[in-house]
Amino acid sequence: MQALQEQYQRIRHLPLRDLFDQDPHRFTRFSLSCHELLLDFSKNRLTPEIWTLLLDLARTAGLEQAREALFAGEPCNWTENRPVLHPALRNPGQQPIRVHGRDIMPEIHGERERMRLFSQQFREGALLGARGEPLRALVHIGIGGSHLGPEMICQALQPYGESGPEVRFLANMDGASFYDTLRDLDPAQTLFLIASKTFSTRETLVNAQSARQWLQNSGMTPEESNRHFVMATASPEKARAFGAQPEQIFALWEWVGGRYSWCSAVGLSIAVRVGFDLFAQLLAGAHAMDQHFCHAPLEKNMPVILALLGFWNGRFLGAETQAILPYDHTLRRFPAFLQQCDMESNGKRIDRTGQIVDHPTGPILWGEAGSNAQHSFFQLLHQGTHTVPIDFIGCSVSHYPLGEHHLELMANFFAQSEALMRGRTAAEARVELQASGLSAAEIERLLPHRVFPGNQPSNTLLLRQLTPFNLGMLIALYEMKIFVQGFLWGINSFDQWGVELGKTVARQILAESRRMLAGEPVDLSRHDVSTQGLLRHFIAGQRGHCT
Repeated sequence: MQALQEQYQRIRHLPLRDLFDQDPHRFTRFSLSCHELLLDFSKNRLTPEIWTLLLDLARTAGLEQAREALFAGEPCNWTENRPVLHPALRNPGQQPIRVHGRDIMPEIHGERERMRLFSQQFREGALLGARGEPLRALVHIGIGGSHLGPEMICQALQPYGESGPEVRFLANMDGASFYDTLRDLDPAQTLFLIASKTFSTRETLVNAQSARQWLQNSGMTPEESNRHFVMATASPEKARAFGAQPEQIFALWEWVGGRYSWCSAVGLSIAVRVGFDLFAQLLAGAHAMDQHFCHAPLEKNMPVILALLGFWNGRFLGAETQAILPYDHTLRRFPAFLQQCDMESNGKRIDRTGQIVDHPTGPILWGEAGSNAQHSFFQLLHQGTHTVPIDFIGCSVSHYPLGEHHLELMANFFAQSEALMRGRTAAEARVELQASGLSAAEIERLLPHRVFPGNQPSNTLLLRQLTPFNLGMLIALYEMKIFVQGFLWGINSFDQWGVELGKTVARQILAESRRMLAGEPVDLSRHDVSTQGLLRHFIAGQRGHCT
């Protein structure tokens, strides 16, 4: 680490543009391809010496052994003593993968076949509701990892799903979201997929109960309404208690984290929307990236490269955030998907020994689709005071050719990464201002405002086209990057204890709110005075008057 610190001191004031001027082969040195995905990481504040040290750090830390342990089914989720085997869900082979001595591949292939039959029957109109009408709309009820992946993928694969059944997503338990999702659907032709690993997530259960009431309000009996649900869960007994029959329950497993569950039965909504054959291509792309991660040497390994760059940018450049900028409208939910996947995985501060880490861990992820983002927060990227590493994601070929729209879009895609890297010097700005005919005094007044510091690090990920296979690769690339970074930081990327505290407090406040609305005396002394005051004001508002 000391050697990396010394290298940082050498380059801390060195402009990125100088590194390009010094090395005409920089793009070749710092780029690679995997199938139809190109990664250019040359626009990082990186020298060959730094890159060698980062690779040495990964090897010395035992990354290659940790990678083997992940795919061998060892308990990489050490706080819950569970293996982490979502890669097995997209493995097409029959080679055994064992958990506690039992081969899990037959179960995986069995559930995959059930998904194929279910999605085929739904798309063909062969699945009938309680009134004998074909089911034509699927509403996916989940939240977090049980929602964002399938929603993002269905949106990204819209060009392939335009003739498919209606698929909608319900996550927020705000009543406005419920009504907005269901407002024009026919209950007799609507099926709900409840995606919940534990079948205890409050938001999902609230929406599921309201969905059942919505069905019954249309005249269905409770028994009839139960036929309009299927479940993807690792808690089948709770699904049965809800009213599901065994044939309505699709399996999840404890070794699949919710944020990695899109390639399980949680992805039924994807298979229904685009068809199982394309869902299988999505799995195949993810598997191809898994294999690349497994077998490529570290210096030619895309997930490892992205992880090491994030480690360098956070630890040495002080970058606390990272922007994800897809220049493809169908990928507009990709930043939100990665927010959940990355920040729930690596938003941790306790290491393997139970101690608080003494270094930064997971960055704050954010982003928006280009070119909208250029008229939103790019001012901060170009002339703000923060170092913000950026991943630019684009495609050579659009599914929606329209005049020169795609050429215009991609011209901006390439221009922004170059401009953020190069910036504009005072000398360059002066020449431009002089060319505009301004007076010397006006030039001096405006000059500081026309300088761009540049030096913003970025990666460019360029796909040929956003196909199911390529999207699967892209998702798995970031999933494996997250694993590598968590390993380097010494944290567990696969638990999520931080999600629990707010839920526990919410259950207490819910019970207190119900009693307050009923006019019962409630002792709020367990809460701080701010929360007490807010609760009283809220209850007064519920009763129709203000405090």
